[in-house]
Amino acid sequence: MQFQNSLQFAQQLDQQDKLRKYREEFNFPKVNDKEVIYFTGNSLGLQPKRTEAYVNEVMNDWKELAVEGHFYAKKPWWDYHERLAEPLSKIVGAKKEEITVMNTLTVNLHLLMVSFYRPTLKRFKILCEEKAFPSDQYMLASQVKFHGFDPEEAIVTIKKREGEHFWRTEDIISKIEEFGNELALVLIGGVNYYNGQVFDMEAITKAGHMVGAKVGWDLAHAAGNIKMELHNWNVDFAAWCSYKYMNAGPGNASGVFVHEKYLGKKDIPRFEGWWGHNKERRFLMEPHFDPMPNAEAWQLSNAPILSVAPYLASLSLFEEVGMNELIEKRITLTAYLEFVLTEIDKEVSSTFEIITPPERGCQLSVFLHGEGRSLFDYLMKEGVIVDWREPNVIRLAPVPFYCSFEDMYRFGQILKKGILTK
Repeated sequence: MQFQNSLQFAQQLDQQDKLRKYREEFNFPKVNDKEVIYFTGNSLGLQPKRTEAYVNEVMNDWKELAVEGHFYAKKPWWDYHERLAEPLSKIVGAKKEEITVMNTLTVNLHLLMVSFYRPTLKRFKILCEEKAFPSDQYMLASQVKFHGFDPEEAIVTIKKREGEHFWRTEDIISKIEEFGNELALVLIGGVNYYNGQVFDMEAITKAGHMVGAKVGWDLAHAAGNIKMELHNWNVDFAAWCSYKYMNAGPGNASGVFVHEKYLGKKDIPRFEGWWGHNKERRFLMEPHFDPMPNAEAWQLSNAPILSVAPYLASLSLFEEVGMNELIEKRITLTAYLEFVLTEIDKEVSSTFEIITPPERGCQLSVFLHGEGRSLFDYLMKEGVIVDWREPNVIRLAPVPFYCSFEDMYRFGQILKKGILTK
């Protein structure tokens, strides 16, 4: 397709967009009495309008039924979380029984480490990407120290090559092979939060298994953004938050994947609680744990229904549209944003360096050479909600559910004005 940096062309693309009606399914903040151009769905997704009805249903059932809501609510609370497993399995490429929803992301990673990080004196090292998301760094370091190892020795970080902004798959695989039987675990973000790079999860998982390591993924920036086949890739475990591309609300519940080869095992190391106990016998209050035959065996407590309800609301949208349609629009929308940035760069004689490689989802991280925080502040005041990362990178996430091609064009014009009038 031959792109044009014009309002008419952008509106033409919007008319051809099969998903354009879904923009009306979301609530947009306003700046200067106008709906914002929202580029931070990679941090917090917009609120689906249908969320309120899902939450109000729970509130009304609580009001009218109190404790009986566990079994007699419109969607009974005791198995409410089970409704999320099937739609989530389609999003991450899993079997329904490999999915559960519980807690929040870092909590779930810690719980999964109990099962999948089993260090020995010889095999104790963990491989992750350089400058992983800070919560992952803290989690890994604390796990290593808990087991009596020094993080400086036990945590191996994959670095980018000199002068490059992205990781090379061959470098990651080479490092896995280098540490071989010292490596206990590979744990990487499926999509890097800073540069938006999508890692080759299938190849890296295979390489980790070849040396006898377990392989897990933090999918915070991947779930709802990219195509995945966790089951077929033989991934051991994964977890993700629900408030970015999944639009479930701030700090909301986390999804968990555990490969079926680990399900139904009573002897696997695991922290356990009563909601992971045999569902049919849960309320008999038995003294010995009988794990659920699916990923719910890792669930400790009953689900926080008021958190899970917005997640279910958002997943109903994913069920209607499907990941293939979202990805098709995402590819075109992100390519158009890249084109607009390139055209504006020519007009203002500036230097925009897109540090996101071609292996990407819907995030473009843009290094604004010669520009500073004042440009970010200008964009925000003009109703363009972007994300700033030091030293001078803005992250742009044109989410296909609610971003339009006209948004991309108008952003370019506001960006150009902000640079020329500084």
